Amino acid sequence: MFFDSWTGLVRVVVAGTSAYAALVLLLRVSGKRTLAKLNAFDFVVTVALGSTLATIVLSSSVALVEGVTALALLVALQYVVAWASVRSPRVERLVKSEPTLLYRDGFLMGAMRRQRVTVDEVVQAARGQGHADLGSVAAVVLETDGSLSFLADPPAGELR
Repeated sequence: MFFDSWTGLVRVVVAGTSAYAALVLLLRVSGKRTLAKLNAFDFVVTVALGSTLATIVLSSSVALVEGVTALALLVALQYVVAWASVRSPRVERLVKSEPTLLYRDGFLMGAMRRQRVTVDEVVQAARGQGHADLGSVAAVVLETDGSLSFLADPPAGELR
């Protein structure tokens, strides 16, 4: 339960180090966009990369070369989808969602229902970003990555 063998530990160290190095190399070659969490698809790829790395390190039934191939496949697929979404509005609409306005001079309940967000969740997120209440907030936007953006009122005298 606490210790099986030195062989298992050596495998974890060697496979873990090698897989980690391969992942870092793949991410450097593929660019910053691979780990950008700009939308739900990007988030899923990031989680899948982490899960694959953990499987390579901890599962003796997955060979290092198979695991690195899986990492490379995920990075390549993410690259192809990102490349295609930049060049094709149809692919972009398929992969990315639009930001949704949830609050402006009051809560937009229809939008909140469609996005399955409650008033309490928005208020809690506002507190987490330093807004004691929504009085100083002009708008709240649910971004494509699932985060909430709080847009402040402009200072007095400036146009909205």
